[in-house]
Amino acid sequence: MVGLTGGIGSGKSAAADEFARLGAGVVDTDVIAHELTQSGGAAVAQVEKLFGKAFVVDGAMDRKKMRDHVFADPAAKRRLEQLLHPLIREESARRIAAAKSPYVLHVVPLLIESADYRSRVNRVLVVDAPEEVQVARVRERSRLSEDEVRAIMRTQSPRAARLAAADDVIDNGGSRDALRKQVAALHQKYLQFASP
Repeated sequence: MVGLTGGIGSGKSAAADEFARLGAGVVDTDVIAHELTQSGGAAVAQVEKLFGKAFVVDGAMDRKKMRDHVFADPAAKRRLEQLLHPLIREESARRIAAAKSPYVLHVVPLLIESADYRSRVNRVLVVDAPEEVQVARVRERSRLSEDEVRAIMRTQSPRAARLAAADDVIDNGGSRDALRKQVAALHQKYLQFASP
């Protein structure tokens, strides 16, 4: 079990996609969170109950409204986490157990922020990129202002703390080809670890 983490905009999804292309099992908590809060998702009724009808649009959680709300209100953030985190962990465990690959990449953006992370994974893989690159990627992808991106970054562990927790690091400040090469080398390493 490899826990893949990194700051917002570091390229976790791009790295996970490359591992999946090589045959690794990938269980992504962000994907699960989106499924839980999209139209018909298992968490939508509870979101409406906890936060009100204004936070649900067309049967899905209004992500922008919720993001703005939880950044302004730490108690609301805790309520949302108390609702979603157990559901995400349960679905992650189900998907990990069902994986047929030699190893599983468990993509958890806030992995090292959780107290028990070392007991949940065998290795920690950090996808790293310079902060300016992170900001530029998120602004392009999500149309957030630089201040909004930096506010999100401040809620995450500092880059130095992530790197200190890492068993392996992918430097994703460069090209997709450079990312591919690093993923291919780590994939071989993880296959060796996984073989009896």
